[in-house]
Amino acid sequence: MAIGEICCRDVVIAQVEETVLDAARLMREHHVGNVVVVEEREGKRVPIGIVTDRDVVVEIVALGLDPGTLTIGDIMLPGLATIDEATGVFETIEFMRVKGVRRMPVVAANGALVGIVTLDDLLALLAEEFYELSGLLRKELQKEAVNRR
Repeated sequence: MAIGEICCRDVVIAQVEETVLDAARLMREHHVGNVVVVEEREGKRVPIGIVTDRDVVVEIVALGLDPGTLTIGDIMLPGLATIDEATGVFETIEFMRVKGVRRMPVVAANGALVGIVTLDDLLALLAEEFYELSGLLRKELQKEAVNRR
């Protein structure tokens, strides 16, 4: 299964010049833990960074800084990891593990933002798959009980 099939396509986005306070308000308004920072390139929204609720706490609140005067670009880390929408689920999990990230923007072949995949999404998918496997075991036992009477 391609990651593009399960990623969340409703992504909260922001621009580098917006304030950290704006980003925090977006997260609160949309009940999410991150905003994907994008820039427009040839009519496409291309992800260039990500700011998380943890970034806001660790980089701004804990240091007593003013989130209304600092921009997203001030705290955004360089080197955003993204994943192509055609990449398989297990390859995505491995890539996220190697990169040490819990959230990853999903992009089209042309680099445009398609969605975002999170650790929570992947855990929910895997839990569903494990449930289906356990159903297979239950069905097998029921079939054997009927056939061995």
